[in-house]
Amino acid sequence: MFTATPTHVSLSHRELAMLHAIAAGRAETTTSCEPDLFIDGLACCDQSAAHHLAHAGLVRAAGPAQEGQRVPAELTAPGHVVLAALMSARRQAAA
Repeated sequence: MFTATPTHVSLSHRELAMLHAIAAGRAETTTSCEPDLFIDGLACCDQSAAHHLAHAGLVRAAGPAQEGQRVPAELTAPGHVVLAALMSARRQAAA
């Protein structure tokens, strides 16, 4: 299932879970045009979804790194907005 977001980005439940992990400080990424995502030290099972989040401008590396080096991943300002909007919509639907 996909969820429409205020920024017109479509996210799967898996991508939403990735955003939660990144927001919780549990993720690392590589710096490249197709960044790889690692959660809790393990390679993410869906790198295509990780690439989608990066290309949509929702996540980024928290700092510079050499090619192939892992650095903490963080949500961008739009990533925080999208995550907050989706969580708000989820709470309203549950009420």
